[in-house]
Amino acid sequence: MTRTPRLADGYEISTDPGRVDAERVHRWLSTDAYWALGRTRDKQDRAIAGSLNFGVFDTASGAQVAYARVVTDRTTFAWLCDVYVEPAVRGKGIGTALVGAVRDHLRPFGLRRIMLATADAHGVYEKLGFRPLEHPERWMALAFD
Repeated sequence: MTRTPRLADGYEISTDPGRVDAERVHRWLSTDAYWALGRTRDKQDRAIAGSLNFGVFDTASGAQVAYARVVTDRTTFAWLCDVYVEPAVRGKGIGTALVGAVRDHLRPFGLRRIMLATADAHGVYEKLGFRPLEHPERWMALAFD
């Protein structure tokens, strides 16, 4: 198993849904995340409500600085999505530590796999053990776009 990166001093990770700054998460994703541009606040709020949420928070101010969401049955499968780190704190290893914490949180569930999709952050995920699909020809998707 790949070791979990240490979170930078002055930050903490929480899965408490009450700590998610839904307004901030919506602003980040709907205006700056290529996969969620234009997502409505209602849709984002419903996604948060139906997911396992992870936030990274500045311990001094309490402000949320990063977010990740997992869609899972907590038994066989998980989809890691909406991973976002505020631009002002990028480069401190916060995203890598966040994804490592997600992986470690999910490990005891006995899941068969955690899936994700990324256009530009393969290196972050590879550090934590994620690999391209071994048999991508077995996977399909139905898009309602």
